[in-house]
Amino acid sequence: MRSCRLQLLPVLLPLLLAANGSGPGSAPEAGAAGEPEATPAPGTGAPPAAPELLPAGRVEGPVAFPFEEGEHVLFEHVRELRPFLPPQIWAHRSLFFYEGMDLEIGPPHRDYSPAPVYLEATRRFRGRARVGPGGELLDYVAGQPFPVDEVDCDADPQAGAKLIWDFVYRWQGFGVESHFRYVYLDRGEVLPLRYGGTTFGWLLKHRPEPRYLAQGGDVFPKEIRAVVVGFEVEEPDSARGTRTLTYRYEDSYAPPPRFRPEDTWIYMRDLRRIRKISETQRSIAVAGTDFSFDDLFSFSGLPWQYEWRCVGERDVLAPMNTRRLGYPYVDLTDFGPSGLSLAHDRYELRRAIVLEMRPRDPSHPYQRKEIWLDRQTLQPLYSFAYDRTGALWKIIQHLHRWSEDELVGIAPRNWYPAWESVPQPRDLRVIVDVIANVQTGTGNRIEFWDAHGTPPPVGRLRRMIDVRRLRRGR
Repeated sequence: MRSCRLQLLPVLLPLLLAANGSGPGSAPEAGAAGEPEATPAPGTGAPPAAPELLPAGRVEGPVAFPFEEGEHVLFEHVRELRPFLPPQIWAHRSLFFYEGMDLEIGPPHRDYSPAPVYLEATRRFRGRARVGPGGELLDYVAGQPFPVDEVDCDADPQAGAKLIWDFVYRWQGFGVESHFRYVYLDRGEVLPLRYGGTTFGWLLKHRPEPRYLAQGGDVFPKEIRAVVVGFEVEEPDSARGTRTLTYRYEDSYAPPPRFRPEDTWIYMRDLRRIRKISETQRSIAVAGTDFSFDDLFSFSGLPWQYEWRCVGERDVLAPMNTRRLGYPYVDLTDFGPSGLSLAHDRYELRRAIVLEMRPRDPSHPYQRKEIWLDRQTLQPLYSFAYDRTGALWKIIQHLHRWSEDELVGIAPRNWYPAWESVPQPRDLRVIVDVIANVQTGTGNRIEFWDAHGTPPPVGRLRRMIDVRRLRRGR
Protein backbone atom coordinates (compact mmCIF):
# COMPACT_ATOMS: atom_id res chain seq x y z
CA MET A 1 0.00 0.00 0.00
CA ARG A 2 3.02 2.30 0.28
CA SER A 3 3.36 4.47 -2.80
CA CYS A 4 4.58 7.66 -4.41
CA ARG A 5 3.79 11.37 -3.98
CA LEU A 6 4.73 13.79 -6.71
CA GLN A 7 7.88 12.79 -8.35
CA LEU A 8 9.07 10.16 -8.52
CA LEU A 9 11.58 7.41 -7.89
CA PRO A 10 9.29 5.50 -5.57
CA VAL A 11 7.27 4.72 -8.70
CA LEU A 12 10.04 4.66 -11.28
CA LEU A 13 12.63 2.42 -9.63
CA PRO A 14 10.37 -0.56 -8.99
CA LEU A 15 8.96 -0.30 -12.49
CA LEU A 16 12.35 -0.08 -14.14
CA LEU A 17 13.80 -2.89 -12.08
CA ALA A 18 10.81 -5.06 -12.91
CA ALA A 19 10.98 -4.16 -16.58
CA ASN A 20 14.72 -4.76 -16.90
CA GLY A 21 15.10 -7.67 -14.52
CA SER A 22 18.01 -6.02 -12.74
CA GLY A 23 18.93 -4.33 -9.51
CA PRO A 24 21.73 -4.21 -7.01
CA GLY A 25 22.26 -7.24 -4.84
CA SER A 26 22.88 -7.19 -1.13
CA ALA A 27 25.32 -4.45 -0.27
CA PRO A 28 28.64 -5.46 1.31
CA GLU A 29 29.49 -4.35 4.78
CA ALA A 30 30.97 -0.90 4.96
CA GLY A 31 34.43 -0.29 6.32
CA ALA A 32 35.71 2.58 8.40
CA ALA A 33 36.05 5.84 6.54
CA GLY A 34 36.23 9.58 6.99
CA GLU A 35 37.15 11.76 9.90
CA PRO A 36 39.18 9.99 12.62
CA GLU A 37 36.93 11.21 15.41
CA ALA A 38 33.72 10.05 13.79
CA THR A 39 31.76 7.17 15.26
CA PRO A 40 32.64 3.71 13.89
CA ALA A 41 31.34 3.15 10.39
CA PRO A 42 28.89 0.29 9.77
CA GLY A 43 30.67 -3.05 9.75
CA THR A 44 33.42 -1.91 12.15
CA GLY A 45 31.55 -2.06 15.44
CA ALA A 46 28.21 -1.54 17.11
CA PRO A 47 26.16 1.32 15.72
CA PRO A 48 25.78 4.40 17.89
CA ALA A 49 22.79 4.45 20.18
CA ALA A 50 19.70 6.13 18.76
CA PRO A 51 19.45 9.71 20.04
CA GLU A 52 16.66 10.35 22.51
CA LEU A 53 13.64 12.13 21.11
CA LEU A 54 12.43 15.36 22.65
CA PRO A 55 9.36 15.07 24.89
CA ALA A 56 6.19 15.67 22.92
CA GLY A 57 5.57 19.31 22.23
CA ARG A 58 8.94 20.54 23.46
CA VAL A 59 10.08 23.77 21.87
CA GLU A 60 13.75 24.64 22.04
CA GLY A 61 14.45 28.36 22.07
CA PRO A 62 16.77 30.08 19.60
CA VAL A 63 20.48 29.52 20.16
CA ALA A 64 23.10 32.21 19.62
CA PHE A 65 24.40 31.67 16.08
CA PRO A 66 28.14 32.40 15.78
CA PHE A 67 28.35 32.55 11.98
CA GLU A 68 27.95 35.49 9.62
CA GLU A 69 26.13 35.36 6.30
CA GLY A 70 28.65 34.58 3.58
CA GLU A 71 31.11 32.94 5.95
CA HIS A 72 32.74 29.71 4.73
CA VAL A 73 33.21 26.73 7.04
CA LEU A 74 36.00 24.35 6.05
CA PHE A 75 36.61 20.84 7.31
CA GLU A 76 39.03 21.88 10.07
CA HIS A 77 36.27 23.97 11.66
CA VAL A 78 33.43 21.48 11.25
CA ARG A 79 33.10 21.00 15.02
CA GLU A 80 31.69 24.51 15.26
CA LEU A 81 28.61 23.24 13.39
CA ARG A 82 27.74 20.56 15.95
CA PRO A 83 25.28 22.55 18.13
CA PHE A 84 23.20 23.36 15.05
CA LEU A 85 22.97 19.89 13.46
CA PRO A 86 20.66 16.96 14.23
CA PRO A 87 22.50 14.52 16.51
CA GLN A 88 22.12 11.74 13.93
CA ILE A 89 24.01 13.81 11.36
CA TRP A 90 26.83 14.48 13.81
CA ALA A 91 27.05 10.81 14.81
CA HIS A 92 27.65 9.91 11.14
CA ARG A 93 29.52 13.05 10.13
CA SER A 94 32.17 11.13 8.20
CA LEU A 95 29.54 10.59 5.49
CA PHE A 96 28.68 14.26 5.16
CA PHE A 97 31.74 16.39 6.04
CA TYR A 98 35.12 15.88 4.39
CA GLU A 99 38.51 17.37 3.66
CA GLY A 100 38.03 19.89 0.83
CA MET A 101 34.44 20.83 1.68
CA ASP A 102 33.46 24.50 1.44
CA LEU A 103 30.21 25.07 3.32
CA GLU A 104 28.80 28.56 2.85
CA ILE A 105 26.58 30.08 5.55
CA GLY A 106 23.47 31.65 4.08
CA PRO A 107 21.14 34.22 5.66
CA PRO A 108 19.56 32.88 8.89
CA HIS A 109 15.77 32.58 8.90
CA ARG A 110 15.39 34.09 5.43
CA ASP A 111 11.84 34.73 4.26
CA TYR A 112 10.76 31.91 1.92
CA SER A 113 7.04 32.43 2.40
CA PRO A 114 4.88 30.90 -0.37
CA ALA A 115 3.04 32.65 -3.19
CA PRO A 116 0.29 35.12 -2.17
CA VAL A 117 -2.35 33.05 -3.98
CA TYR A 118 -1.61 30.15 -1.59
CA LEU A 119 -1.60 32.43 1.46
CA GLU A 120 -4.93 33.92 0.41
CA ALA A 121 -6.48 30.46 0.05
CA THR A 122 -5.15 29.58 3.51
CA ARG A 123 -6.85 32.68 4.95
CA ARG A 124 -10.08 32.13 3.03
CA PHE A 125 -10.57 28.49 4.08
CA ARG A 126 -9.08 28.72 7.56
CA GLY A 127 -10.91 26.52 10.06
CA ARG A 128 -12.66 24.28 7.53
CA ALA A 129 -10.27 21.33 7.30
CA ARG A 130 -10.28 18.62 9.97
CA VAL A 131 -8.67 15.25 10.64
CA GLY A 132 -11.09 12.32 10.48
CA PRO A 133 -11.24 9.29 12.78
CA GLY A 134 -9.00 7.24 10.48
CA GLY A 135 -6.38 9.98 10.11
CA GLU A 136 -7.81 11.19 6.79
CA LEU A 137 -8.19 14.84 5.80
CA LEU A 138 -11.78 16.07 5.61
CA ASP A 139 -13.42 19.25 4.25
CA TYR A 140 -10.17 20.59 2.78
CA VAL A 141 -10.43 23.01 -0.14
CA ALA A 142 -7.09 24.76 -0.80
CA GLY A 143 -4.17 26.49 0.87
CA GLN A 144 -2.55 25.22 4.08
CA PRO A 145 -5.10 22.91 5.73
CA PHE A 146 -4.10 23.84 9.29
CA PRO A 147 -2.22 27.14 9.70
CA VAL A 148 1.01 26.20 11.46
CA ASP A 149 0.80 29.02 13.98
CA GLU A 150 -2.51 27.60 15.20
CA VAL A 151 -1.30 24.01 15.73
CA ASP A 152 -0.55 23.39 19.43
CA CYS A 153 1.83 20.47 19.86
CA ASP A 154 1.36 20.51 23.65
CA ALA A 155 -2.43 20.51 23.85
CA ASP A 156 -3.67 19.01 20.56
CA PRO A 157 -3.37 15.20 20.22
CA GLN A 158 -3.95 15.60 16.47
CA ALA A 159 -1.08 18.08 16.04
CA GLY A 160 1.18 15.55 14.31
CA ALA A 161 -1.55 14.49 11.88
CA LYS A 162 -2.41 18.11 11.09
CA LEU A 163 1.21 19.00 10.38
CA ILE A 164 1.79 16.06 8.05
CA TRP A 165 -1.29 17.07 6.06
CA ASP A 166 0.19 20.57 5.92
CA PHE A 167 3.32 18.93 4.50
CA VAL A 168 1.37 16.98 1.88
CA TYR A 169 -0.40 20.15 0.74
CA ARG A 170 2.54 22.53 1.11
CA TRP A 171 3.03 25.05 -1.67
CA GLN A 172 4.74 23.35 -4.63
CA GLY A 173 3.56 25.46 -7.51
CA PHE A 174 1.50 23.41 -9.97
CA GLY A 175 3.65 20.34 -9.31
CA VAL A 176 6.93 19.55 -11.02
CA GLU A 177 8.58 19.11 -14.39
CA SER A 178 12.28 18.35 -14.69
CA HIS A 179 15.11 16.14 -15.80
CA PHE A 180 16.26 13.61 -13.24
CA ARG A 181 19.29 11.45 -12.54
CA TYR A 182 19.40 8.60 -10.03
CA VAL A 183 22.62 6.93 -8.87
CA TYR A 184 23.26 4.09 -6.43
CA LEU A 185 26.47 4.26 -4.40
CA ASP A 186 28.56 1.93 -2.28
CA ARG A 187 30.95 3.95 -0.06
CA GLY A 188 31.41 6.54 -2.78
CA GLU A 189 31.57 4.16 -5.74
CA VAL A 190 28.80 4.64 -8.30
CA LEU A 191 27.27 1.23 -9.01
CA PRO A 192 25.77 0.15 -12.36
CA LEU A 193 22.20 0.96 -11.30
CA ARG A 194 21.86 4.47 -12.73
CA TYR A 195 18.95 6.11 -14.50
CA GLY A 196 18.27 9.46 -16.12
CA GLY A 197 15.46 11.05 -18.05
CA THR A 198 12.54 13.43 -17.67
CA THR A 199 9.65 13.50 -15.24
CA PHE A 200 6.58 15.45 -14.26
CA GLY A 201 4.01 15.40 -11.46
CA TRP A 202 0.93 17.62 -11.68
CA LEU A 203 -1.37 18.51 -8.78
CA LEU A 204 -4.89 18.42 -10.18
CA LYS A 205 -7.00 19.11 -7.09
CA HIS A 206 -7.14 21.71 -4.30
CA ARG A 207 -5.63 24.38 -6.52
CA PRO A 208 -5.55 27.88 -4.93
CA GLU A 209 -5.69 29.87 -8.18
CA PRO A 210 -9.05 31.70 -8.60
CA ARG A 211 -9.79 30.10 -11.98
CA TYR A 212 -9.72 26.65 -10.34
CA LEU A 213 -11.38 27.64 -7.07
CA ALA A 214 -14.40 28.58 -9.19
CA GLN A 215 -14.80 24.83 -9.83
CA GLY A 216 -13.95 23.63 -6.31
CA GLY A 217 -10.17 23.68 -6.75
CA ASP A 218 -10.19 21.13 -9.59
CA VAL A 219 -8.07 21.68 -12.69
CA PHE A 220 -10.67 19.73 -14.68
CA PRO A 221 -14.30 19.72 -13.48
CA LYS A 222 -15.16 16.79 -11.18
CA GLU A 223 -11.55 15.61 -11.22
CA ILE A 224 -10.92 12.40 -9.23
CA ARG A 225 -7.13 12.28 -9.66
CA ALA A 226 -5.17 14.19 -7.03
CA VAL A 227 -1.73 13.75 -8.59
CA VAL A 228 -0.54 12.41 -11.95
CA VAL A 229 3.12 11.42 -12.22
CA GLY A 230 5.03 10.46 -15.36
CA PHE A 231 8.55 9.43 -16.40
CA GLU A 232 10.44 8.91 -19.59
CA VAL A 233 13.82 7.17 -19.33
CA GLU A 234 16.72 8.36 -21.48
CA GLU A 235 19.56 6.37 -19.92
CA PRO A 236 20.80 3.66 -19.79
CA ASP A 237 20.27 2.49 -23.37
CA SER A 238 18.70 -0.75 -22.12
CA ALA A 239 15.83 1.24 -20.62
CA ARG A 240 15.64 4.13 -23.10
CA GLY A 241 12.09 4.87 -24.19
CA THR A 242 10.48 3.36 -21.09
CA ARG A 243 7.55 5.56 -20.02
CA THR A 244 5.35 5.40 -16.97
CA LEU A 245 2.20 7.10 -15.77
CA THR A 246 0.71 6.91 -12.28
CA TYR A 247 -2.64 8.19 -11.06
CA ARG A 248 -2.95 8.91 -7.35
CA TYR A 249 -6.63 9.47 -6.68
CA GLU A 250 -8.29 11.75 -4.17
CA ASP A 251 -9.60 8.58 -2.52
CA SER A 252 -6.05 7.22 -2.21
CA TYR A 253 -5.76 9.64 0.70
CA ALA A 254 -8.72 8.04 2.51
CA PRO A 255 -8.69 4.81 4.55
CA PRO A 256 -10.95 1.85 3.68
CA PRO A 257 -13.68 1.42 2.68
CA ARG A 258 -13.29 4.61 0.64
CA PHE A 259 -9.63 3.91 -0.19
CA ARG A 260 -8.72 3.59 -3.87
CA PRO A 261 -5.24 2.31 -4.76
CA GLU A 262 -3.11 4.13 -7.27
CA ASP A 263 -3.00 2.94 -10.87
CA THR A 264 0.30 2.73 -12.76
CA TRP A 265 0.97 1.96 -16.41
CA ILE A 266 4.31 1.34 -18.10
CA TYR A 267 5.27 1.39 -21.78
CA MET A 268 8.29 -0.78 -22.56
CA ARG A 269 10.00 0.04 -25.82
CA ASP A 270 11.10 -3.53 -26.60
CA LEU A 271 7.61 -4.96 -26.09
CA ARG A 272 5.90 -1.98 -27.70
CA ARG A 273 2.90 -2.28 -25.46
CA ILE A 274 1.42 -0.68 -22.37
CA ARG A 275 1.23 -2.81 -19.25
CA LYS A 276 -0.57 -2.10 -16.00
CA ILE A 277 1.60 -2.70 -12.94
CA SER A 278 0.13 -4.02 -9.72
CA GLU A 279 0.97 -2.60 -6.30
CA THR A 280 2.48 -5.94 -5.27
CA GLN A 281 4.87 -5.99 -8.22
CA ARG A 282 6.09 -2.51 -7.44
CA SER A 283 6.77 -3.27 -3.78
CA ILE A 284 8.68 -6.45 -4.56
CA ALA A 285 10.85 -4.89 -7.28
CA VAL A 286 12.14 -2.10 -5.04
CA ALA A 287 14.03 -4.62 -2.89
CA GLY A 288 17.80 -4.25 -3.23
CA THR A 289 17.88 -0.45 -3.28
CA ASP A 290 17.94 1.83 -0.24
CA PHE A 291 14.55 3.29 -1.14
CA SER A 292 11.22 2.55 0.37
CA PHE A 293 8.14 3.93 -1.32
CA ASP A 294 7.83 6.57 1.37
CA ASP A 295 11.36 7.97 1.36
CA LEU A 296 11.44 10.50 -1.46
CA PHE A 297 11.11 14.04 -0.05
CA SER A 298 11.38 12.31 3.36
CA PHE A 299 7.75 11.21 3.06
CA SER A 300 5.82 10.35 -0.09
CA GLY A 301 3.23 8.02 1.37
CA LEU A 302 -0.34 8.19 2.59
CA PRO A 303 -0.62 9.87 6.01
CA TRP A 304 -3.54 7.77 7.28
CA GLN A 305 -1.35 4.65 7.18
CA TYR A 306 0.78 6.01 10.05
CA GLU A 307 0.51 7.38 13.56
CA TRP A 308 1.91 10.91 13.84
CA ARG A 309 3.34 12.81 16.79
CA CYS A 310 4.58 16.38 16.96
CA VAL A 311 7.90 16.03 18.78
CA GLY A 312 8.80 19.70 19.02
CA GLU A 313 10.68 22.59 17.41
CA ARG A 314 14.30 23.69 17.27
CA ASP A 315 16.71 25.74 15.19
CA VAL A 316 18.79 23.66 12.80
CA LEU A 317 21.44 24.25 10.16
CA ALA A 318 20.40 22.59 6.92
CA PRO A 319 21.28 22.53 3.20
CA MET A 320 19.06 25.21 1.77
CA ASN A 321 19.28 27.50 -1.23
CA THR A 322 21.91 26.06 -3.58
CA ARG A 323 24.70 28.32 -4.83
CA ARG A 324 25.79 26.13 -7.77
CA LEU A 325 24.46 24.22 -10.76
CA GLY A 326 24.12 20.47 -11.03
CA TYR A 327 22.44 17.93 -13.29
CA PRO A 328 21.18 18.48 -15.99
CA TYR A 329 23.03 21.80 -16.39
CA VAL A 330 26.46 20.34 -15.58
CA ASP A 331 27.75 16.94 -14.52
CA LEU A 332 28.42 17.96 -10.93
CA THR A 333 30.46 15.35 -9.06
CA ASP A 334 31.53 17.09 -5.85
CA PHE A 335 29.39 15.26 -3.35
CA GLY A 336 32.38 14.27 -1.24
CA PRO A 337 34.06 10.86 -0.93
CA SER A 338 30.79 9.19 0.05
CA GLY A 339 28.92 10.70 -2.91
CA LEU A 340 26.25 11.67 -0.37
CA SER A 341 27.50 14.99 1.01
CA LEU A 342 25.92 18.40 0.48
CA ALA A 343 28.63 20.23 2.45
CA HIS A 344 30.10 21.93 -0.64
CA ASP A 345 27.02 24.13 -0.87
CA ARG A 346 25.00 26.66 1.14
CA TYR A 347 23.52 25.91 4.57
CA GLU A 348 21.12 28.17 6.44
CA LEU A 349 19.79 28.34 9.99
CA ARG A 350 16.09 27.43 9.92
CA ARG A 351 13.34 26.85 12.44
CA ALA A 352 12.35 23.18 12.18
CA ILE A 353 9.30 21.19 13.25
CA VAL A 354 10.15 17.61 14.21
CA LEU A 355 7.53 14.91 13.57
CA GLU A 356 7.62 11.23 14.48
CA MET A 357 5.93 8.71 12.21
CA ARG A 358 5.05 5.15 13.29
CA PRO A 359 3.52 2.69 10.78
CA ARG A 360 0.14 1.18 11.59
CA ASP A 361 1.14 -1.88 9.54
CA PRO A 362 3.17 -4.24 11.79
CA SER A 363 4.97 -5.67 8.73
CA HIS A 364 6.38 -2.28 7.71
CA PRO A 365 10.22 -2.35 7.78
CA TYR A 366 10.40 0.83 9.83
CA GLN A 367 9.76 1.05 13.52
CA ARG A 368 9.57 4.81 13.18
CA LYS A 369 10.85 7.76 11.22
CA GLU A 370 11.76 11.21 12.52
CA ILE A 371 11.07 13.98 9.97
CA TRP A 372 12.45 17.53 10.27
CA LEU A 373 10.38 20.08 8.34
CA ASP A 374 11.12 23.73 7.68
CA ARG A 375 8.52 25.55 9.76
CA GLN A 376 7.84 28.33 7.27
CA THR A 377 7.60 26.31 4.06
CA LEU A 378 6.97 22.75 5.37
CA GLN A 379 9.69 21.60 2.98
CA PRO A 380 11.70 18.59 4.23
CA LEU A 381 15.15 19.24 5.73
CA TYR A 382 16.19 15.88 7.21
CA SER A 383 14.67 12.56 8.17
CA PHE A 384 15.92 9.54 10.10
CA ALA A 385 14.43 6.07 9.67
CA TYR A 386 14.80 3.33 12.29
CA ASP A 387 14.52 -0.42 11.70
CA ARG A 388 12.27 -2.75 13.67
CA THR A 389 14.91 -3.15 16.39
CA GLY A 390 15.05 0.62 16.92
CA ALA A 391 18.50 1.05 15.32
CA LEU A 392 19.11 3.99 13.00
CA TRP A 393 18.91 2.72 9.43
CA LYS A 394 18.67 5.61 6.95
CA ILE A 395 19.57 9.29 6.95
CA ILE A 396 17.85 11.46 4.36
CA GLN A 397 18.92 15.00 3.42
CA HIS A 398 17.57 17.50 0.90
CA LEU A 399 19.00 20.43 -1.02
CA HIS A 400 16.71 23.22 -2.23
CA ARG A 401 16.56 25.98 -4.82
CA TRP A 402 14.62 29.23 -4.36
CA SER A 403 12.52 30.27 -7.33
CA GLU A 404 13.20 33.99 -6.90
CA ASP A 405 17.03 33.95 -7.02
CA GLU A 406 19.32 34.12 -10.01
CA LEU A 407 21.62 31.11 -10.08
CA VAL A 408 24.92 31.24 -11.98
CA GLY A 409 23.52 33.62 -14.58
CA ILE A 410 20.12 31.93 -14.95
CA ALA A 411 17.36 34.48 -14.29
CA PRO A 412 14.53 33.22 -12.04
CA ARG A 413 11.76 33.49 -14.64
CA ASN A 414 13.89 31.76 -17.27
CA TRP A 415 13.85 28.48 -15.34
CA TYR A 416 10.66 28.93 -13.33
CA PRO A 417 8.15 30.99 -15.39
CA ALA A 418 5.18 32.74 -13.84
CA TRP A 419 1.56 31.88 -14.70
CA GLU A 420 -1.91 33.34 -14.30
CA SER A 421 -2.45 34.57 -10.70
CA VAL A 422 1.15 33.65 -9.81
CA PRO A 423 3.53 36.39 -11.01
CA GLN A 424 6.16 35.15 -8.55
CA PRO A 425 6.10 31.40 -7.82
CA ARG A 426 7.94 31.79 -4.46
CA ASP A 427 8.75 28.10 -4.31
CA LEU A 428 11.56 26.63 -2.21
CA ARG A 429 11.98 23.53 -4.31
CA VAL A 430 13.83 20.29 -3.47
CA ILE A 431 16.43 19.61 -6.18
CA VAL A 432 18.52 16.85 -4.55
CA ASP A 433 17.54 13.92 -2.34
CA VAL A 434 20.32 11.99 -0.61
CA ILE A 435 19.65 8.73 1.25
CA ALA A 436 22.46 7.13 3.29
CA ASN A 437 22.06 3.61 4.63
CA VAL A 438 24.23 3.75 7.75
CA GLN A 439 23.96 -0.01 8.27
CA THR A 440 25.43 -1.02 4.90
CA GLY A 441 27.45 1.97 3.72
CA THR A 442 25.36 2.24 0.55
CA GLY A 443 23.26 5.17 -0.55
CA ASN A 444 21.20 6.85 -3.25
CA ARG A 445 21.30 10.30 -4.79
CA ILE A 446 18.60 11.83 -6.97
CA GLU A 447 19.22 15.15 -8.73
CA PHE A 448 16.76 17.40 -10.58
CA TRP A 449 18.32 20.86 -10.54
CA ASP A 450 16.00 22.27 -13.23
CA ALA A 451 12.78 21.25 -11.45
CA HIS A 452 10.04 23.87 -11.63
CA GLY A 453 6.32 23.94 -10.95
CA THR A 454 4.97 26.03 -13.82
CA PRO A 455 1.84 24.48 -15.38
CA PRO A 456 1.97 23.47 -19.04
CA PRO A 457 -0.63 24.75 -21.53
CA VAL A 458 -3.87 22.88 -21.04
CA GLY A 459 -3.60 20.96 -24.31
CA ARG A 460 -0.15 19.68 -23.45
CA LEU A 461 -1.29 18.88 -19.92
CA ARG A 462 -4.10 16.70 -21.27
CA ARG A 463 -1.65 14.82 -23.48
CA MET A 464 0.86 14.34 -20.67
CA ILE A 465 -1.68 12.69 -18.35
CA ASP A 466 -3.38 10.50 -20.98
CA VAL A 467 -2.47 6.80 -20.68
CA ARG A 468 -3.00 6.35 -24.45
CA ARG A 469 -0.12 8.76 -25.09
CA LEU A 470 2.44 6.46 -23.44
CA ARG A 471 2.94 4.56 -26.69
CA ARG A 472 3.62 7.73 -28.73
CA GLY A 473 5.52 9.74 -26.14
CA ARG A 474 4.69 13.14 -24.73
